[in-house]
Parts: sequence; C-alpha cells; structure tokens
Amino acid sequence: MSDEIVIVGGGAGGLELACKLGRKLGHGHVTLVDRALYHIWKPSLHEVAAGTRDIHQEGLSYQMLAHDNKFRFVYGAMSALDAENNTITVDAVTDEVAEELIPPRQIGFGKLVIAVGSVSNYFGISGAEENTISLNTTADAEHFRLRLLKMLALADLKKEQNPDAGVDIVIVGGGATGVELAAELRDASGVYTDYDFPHLNPNRDVRITILEGAPRLLAPLTERVSKAASKILQDREVRVVTDCRVASIAENFVTDSNGNNYASDLCVWSAGIKAPDFLKTLGLPVIKSGQLEVDGGLKVTGFNNIYALGDCAACIGPDGKMVPPRAQAAHQQADYLVDTFIRSIRGQAAPDGPYVYKDHGSLVSFGRNTSIGTLMGSLTKLGWFVDGFFARMMYTSLHLMHLNALLGPVRTGVTAAASSLMKHAKPSVKLH
Repeated sequence: MSDEIVIVGGGAGGLELACKLGRKLGHGHVTLVDRALYHIWKPSLHEVAAGTRDIHQEGLSYQMLAHDNKFRFVYGAMSALDAENNTITVDAVTDEVAEELIPPRQIGFGKLVIAVGSVSNYFGISGAEENTISLNTTADAEHFRLRLLKMLALADLKKEQNPDAGVDIVIVGGGATGVELAAELRDASGVYTDYDFPHLNPNRDVRITILEGAPRLLAPLTERVSKAASKILQDREVRVVTDCRVASIAENFVTDSNGNNYASDLCVWSAGIKAPDFLKTLGLPVIKSGQLEVDGGLKVTGFNNIYALGDCAACIGPDGKMVPPRAQAAHQQADYLVDTFIRSIRGQAAPDGPYVYKDHGSLVSFGRNTSIGTLMGSLTKLGWFVDGFFARMMYTSLHLMHLNALLGPVRTGVTAAASSLMKHAKPSVKLH
C-alpha cells in the first residue's frame, strides 16, 4: 500500500494542507488532485465577477505551488473510490471539443483527504439552475464578467432611442457573497460607465437588486452588522428586498411567492450551498445534505485512513453544533490534520482532543475602501463591531494569511508589500 497522502480538492483548506505537509515532508509524500489548473482565493470571486480583480494576475498555478512546496499535482476530477484497495480514479481531461488530452488514472493512497468544497443548492426552484450564475469557480466569475460587459455595451447602444435602457442585475441571497458582489458591482459600474459606456449613468442605469428570504441581510451575523450593511447599500442605491421567497426564475425576470416580478438581465444565485453530488456515489457515509460524516478527528465514519474537511464534511463540534461551511473552518481543519499526520509519521500519539471550531469573527467587504464585521474576543466570546480603515485592513490580512500558508513566510513579505500597494492604489476595472 502506498504511504502517500492524497488530497482531493485545491480550495482554501485542501491546498493549505498540501503546501504545509509538502514543506514538512518533502518530495514523494503528498499529492494534490484538482480539476482546475490554478487556484484563486474564493472570497475574491465577487471581485473577479465585477472586473475589479484579474484572475490571470491573482490566480496561482497548482504546478508552481507543487514545485515550490514539494508536493505532486494531478490534473483532473476524482470520479470513483476503491476504499478496499486504497485507490481513487481521476477522470480523463478533455479539451473544448471533448478530445481526450489526458487519460483516466488510478492513484494509490495511504491516507486520503477529501476537500472538494461545495456547489450551489437551488432547492428545486423552477429555472434557478438554468437561468442564474453562481460564483463557485473562477469560470463562473469570468462568465458573469463577460456577460455583464455585453449587457452594458448593448444598453449603451440603445440609450439614444430608449432613455430607460440599462442593465438589471438581481442577486438571490443576501449573505456575504451577495452583499459583497452588489457593493463591488456598484463600485465597478462607475468605472465602466466613465471609460467605456459614456451614455450610461452608473447609479441609474446599472440597477442592482438583492432578494433575501430572511427578515434582514447577513442573517447569521449580528443585527448591528446587518443594519450597517443595509445602510451602505442604500447609500449606494442598491435595492434590498427582505422576506422575499423566490418562486421561479425565468430568462429575464425573477418571480417571488407573492407574484411580484423583478426584471433581470443577469441573475446571480447565492442563496445556498450543498456538497457535490458525486460524494454519494463513493460508498462513504453521507448525511441528508450530501456531506461526508466525519468524527472529531475528521476521519470519515467507519474508515481509518479517509478524512474530509471543509464544506463537504459534516463535522459536529463538542458543543453538538455543526461546524459552519466557512473558510476559517477549512483553514483550522487543515492545520489540525497537519498536526495529526505529522504526529502519525513520527510515531507520536494523536492530538489530545477532537477538532474544535474557533469563531474569530466575520468581515464583509464593500469595495476597495470599506469593510464591516465583528471580531470575536478570545476571553469573553463577545463580538466587537469593526468598520472603516481598521476593518478593511483586517479583511486584507485574511488574504495575506492564506498566501502565507501557500507561499511560506519567506515569500509572503514581498506579497504583503505588493498587496498593500494594490489596496491603496486607484481602483481599476478589467475591461477586455
């Protein structure tokens, strides 16, 4: 049996785990499998969608990270598991005309970590999957950006004949993704109209609506954060409709349960997530949501050498509550497994206790200059409301912490300096 640690999924948790283990163990011990060729920090996807962040500058090549961090990268999507023989199947890689470039492969493992994240949950709403764009991948964000550019160009051409011409954007879901996208789009729309579409007024002709089923935005966060977010969006002329249950989504409009219609040239779905469906085909225990059952040590129930972390893992904390599907949870779980695996290799005892989720607070970005959120106190377990410059710097630091995990402490000093300059530079928008 191979003694290699195979990690499936190069998101925040999986990639951090591969990089940290690779640096500690050296060549020949760690393999990362992913269906994409490069990684981008998922909280940045709303900026890619708005055009304020370029994926070709921001994206990190898995091959480059593998070389620098001494792990092996395998390009392709996992499609099957043979738990008895400790192997996984990685699907063939095809090009845009379905010609096979890389054949299917079998990869052996000593330990397997499944970290495949989540996909959109449409809850059976008619037309939701067909007529919306979800920001789960860089391809999704780039697709939205290009569609937006085409819609803006068309509206600009129509403006002389039709004074009401514009672009209607509906965002279903008022969580962090929906709120951040709305704010970023408002910032970007001003730059777009100034430089490329002179006939459009950014606030009047780029019409943004958020539809939220709960009584307020950012429902999992404190009421103070929610109210601050609503005020910021109101000042930026973003329409917010709460207590709104979406019933169906057509090509050009969204209908709620009361029969109200909302015009939508572009509709973004950010109202829920679930585990990828293929996990149910692997012969591993899953809960109703499709997440893999794991114990306190992140082992998949009933398997000694298979683990799961992040959004795809149903991890119950010592308090009996499900660990939330958040980037900070995946980061913490990756660190827990680094410790677990290094101890095992050295013949040491396993960690003293199970993984325990630590909530360090939540920050929400409202463009390049504004952030709000809460920071959790380690002693009182109370949240401090933060906003303005301090909150923006804290939000930026989250990305730097992720880069530090991937690139190592030697290279992160350069990264931090570059990032600081970028954050204080004049906002730019990718127009091509």
